Amino acid sequence: MRTTAFLCAALLQLSLICTQAHAALHEEQLDVPVKVSDAYGKSIEQSIKLTVFWDDANPTPAPLLVLNHGRAAEAAERANMGRARYSVASRYFVAQGFVVAVPTRIGYGVTGGEDVEDSGKCSAKRYEPAYAAGLAQTLQVLEVMRSQPGVDPSRTVVAGQSFGGTLAITAAAQNPGGVVATINFAGGGGGNPKTQPQRPCAPQALERMFGQYGKTARLPTLWIYTENDQYFGPSYPQEWFKAFKDAGGKGEFTQFPPHGDDGHALFTRFPEVWQPRVREFLDQVGFARAPRKATN
Repeated sequence: MRTTAFLCAALLQLSLICTQAHAALHEEQLDVPVKVSDAYGKSIEQSIKLTVFWDDANPTPAPLLVLNHGRAAEAAERANMGRARYSVASRYFVAQGFVVAVPTRIGYGVTGGEDVEDSGKCSAKRYEPAYAAGLAQTLQVLEVMRSQPGVDPSRTVVAGQSFGGTLAITAAAQNPGGVVATINFAGGGGGNPKTQPQRPCAPQALERMFGQYGKTARLPTLWIYTENDQYFGPSYPQEWFKAFKDAGGKGEFTQFPPHGDDGHALFTRFPEVWQPRVREFLDQVGFARAPRKATN
């Protein structure tokens, strides 16, 4: 079944309207109902906005890539982020043969709602529940997307930027069915370049968390950082990765030289830098780019 058909079926199930564009690259929006618990055990149910990209010329069923956004330090920035799209990165991954799903999670932008990913004050961070809430939404997006006939449910990659990068490693620790690899772009937590550049809150707590993740993670992971990351600095990410690997996690760590005034934005500002490294990783884990369909 053509990928367009699968997206129409998904939209009908969610009581939305599917309109096929004339261009090869398509973009659709879905409302996906999710249920999560915050750090205090409160249950929240609401729909999140999901942006899906695909290309008719790619063979189907296609592999799936779920791409999670980060978390701004300020509440106003989180509220005003709009709809997560990562259009440049999404186009890149579609060109590699993927259907790309980009959720705007609860507490952000057009989805709105309570801040279920709050990890507490800097002096008393509780990171695990925050990432558990993000992962719960990711898994529910996976369930919706992988049930469609245009997607290969056995070939999924979970990727993300910043908070979303940590979610990629959180997912690896859970080894969800059908997920075969994860990619972490500048993952971490508790950073604020305005008030404490390169000094995230409770970095040792993050180190312990990544160590716990490594005990159960069995998926190949790729970690990508820069030397001038103003959220996390050059050293903490290496310590987090070491804790993950020493505990048994599988992964590769790449740290690029400084880029721009804040390398934390490498993912969005310098895609030409990370794309060859990601392509190499995708080749290693079995995602050789499939030939495109012939068009009339």
